[in-house]
Amino acid sequence: MPVTCCGGVRHCTSPRKLRDKSGAEVRLSQPSAGARVIGVTMLRTSMSLEGVEERDEEQEDEGEEDLRDGGVPFIVNRGGFPVNEETWERMWQHIARIHPDGGAVAKKIRGASDLPKIPMPSVPTYQPTTSVPQRLEAIQRYIRDLQYNHTGTQFFEIKKNRPLTALMDIAKDMTRESLPIKCLEAVILGIYLTNSMPTVERFPISFKTQFSGSQFRHIVLGVHSGGRFGALGISRREDLMFKPLEYRTLADLLQEFQVAYQGYWHTLRKVKIGQYVSHDPHSVEQIEWKHSVLEVDKLSKEELKRELERHTRDMRLKIGKPAPPSPTKDRKRDVGSPLRNPGSPLRRNSRSERRPSGEKKPLEPKPPADMNGYQIRV
Repeated sequence: MPVTCCGGVRHCTSPRKLRDKSGAEVRLSQPSAGARVIGVTMLRTSMSLEGVEERDEEQEDEGEEDLRDGGVPFIVNRGGFPVNEETWERMWQHIARIHPDGGAVAKKIRGASDLPKIPMPSVPTYQPTTSVPQRLEAIQRYIRDLQYNHTGTQFFEIKKNRPLTALMDIAKDMTRESLPIKCLEAVILGIYLTNSMPTVERFPISFKTQFSGSQFRHIVLGVHSGGRFGALGISRREDLMFKPLEYRTLADLLQEFQVAYQGYWHTLRKVKIGQYVSHDPHSVEQIEWKHSVLEVDKLSKEELKRELERHTRDMRLKIGKPAPPSPTKDRKRDVGSPLRNPGSPLRRNSRSERRPSGEKKPLEPKPPADMNGYQIRV
């Protein structure tokens, strides 16, 4: 039973949209003389192919990238904008492999000259009286309007060990290029768009699930304001991204995601929760992506609740700690970096310092593929 799930590159010219005979929606712009760049939003209905998987992408730990999910790779645009020729051709070759019509769809799109213009999403603006929940909903609408990226090429390279200021520069590029994004890009964009909201605390929540012998990863941006939790993000699934600011505890928010995964026959194996992210867009801090690592399948409901309450307390303690100062232009070259104050706390950045939820257990034998080998992507 197939389950439909959820949507390229533009530079200096307006992207365009068409629908091919299969119903797939495609966005692109004609390449200009100065830069051969195209915007493609591929495959809304046709990407529900049985047996075809695409990464629901979280790039992995310590800068290493897990570029495969369920055995199918995806491409990362490492050359910036405009997209270079090599990345451009690799993107179209990948589309030809994963689209049901093969290379014919790429040839049809690239050869089209009469594609209509499509509207470009605008970064949300607010009135002073706009409430925090309304602002978060406007940000989520903007992220949704960019659409989920089904092209098989991630347009913005996100290295999780980069300082916050560098990641905010990438977020600016996202607003400028208005291209489809994946979930890790949506987290960076969500941080950027909420930096001007000091009453809203932001922190990453990563999920690792299992279905039919394959593992899948997803990430959202948790938010906390006024004593309530919520989330921002993007996914193929409506109930695996935005959560309104209405959950009393972090455990309630996590339970909402766990129930959603169960609806797609995915088993939630592990959750990684980071610390609050600085509101200073020029901060040289790194985002702490996994202050707590919880192996959900090894914890009872009460144990999981206690761990989440402990993490909530840890996040509250961080609010009062000042962030390290950003480097200044007038800093003397002959002066070395200042020594750390003996009384200041050390960063929790080593694998041994993270709080695991339990000892690892042997890998379970790979079960036979369910439903004739079809993989449900979330």
